Amino acid sequence: MNIYQHIFNRSAEGKKQFAVLIDPDKENEDSLEALCDLANQYKVDYLFVGGSLLTQDCLSDCIEVIKLHTQIPVVLFPGDNLQINSHADAILFLSLISGRNPDLLIGKHVISAPIIRDSGLEVIPTGYMLIDGGTPSSVSYMSNTTPIPANKRDIAVCTAMAGEMLGLKLIFMDAGSGALNPVSEVVVSAVKKNIDIPLIIGGGVRSAEKAKALFDAGADVVVVGNAIEGNRELIREIAGVIV
Repeated sequence: MNIYQHIFNRSAEGKKQFAVLIDPDKENEDSLEALCDLANQYKVDYLFVGGSLLTQDCLSDCIEVIKLHTQIPVVLFPGDNLQINSHADAILFLSLISGRNPDLLIGKHVISAPIIRDSGLEVIPTGYMLIDGGTPSSVSYMSNTTPIPANKRDIAVCTAMAGEMLGLKLIFMDAGSGALNPVSEVVVSAVKKNIDIPLIIGGGVRSAEKAKALFDAGADVVVVGNAIEGNRELIREIAGVIV
């Protein structure tokens, strides 16, 4: 299965998609099995795996457990060039285009490129845009970058356009884990109207109503992670608003 082509085709058909973000540090074998059961039951489209900082060295074990319990594609969402594992299906090759830290625009990519090539992972070039979510986030601290202000939609639009023109295949706008405010529908709508590649939105999505609002605004994929850690029922609720 070509995961990018699947995302692109469903986006072109107007079909909304749902991804659950799993932080390996916050799950154990039992909780992962239960999460996979829910993801299977409610037809989650993708399982993203990664985090800004992994301290338990359990990425490989996490993916192994997931693979035992589901056929849902596992996509690496790496917070660092160390978060590469060949047992996943694909990797979002993230370029932090909202920031000006050269390490996260190209530096770490150069270091990881031969490792990723040898891994056999499907590589999905992704323009990663951090949007201010109302509170300092782990990713802004770890990346040493300043988020795009939440009300500066022109900056977000032009950044996304530039990413597409550079050849990136996805745009991922993220308010960060535990954000007080998700990316606004106004910004989502403006960006979506100005790009022709799929748009992923994550960070601060705590309800099915907010997920639906983001879908209606133009998000092709909504990603939920932190909120699901404390409320597994949210998987069922968000699945219910997808058409």
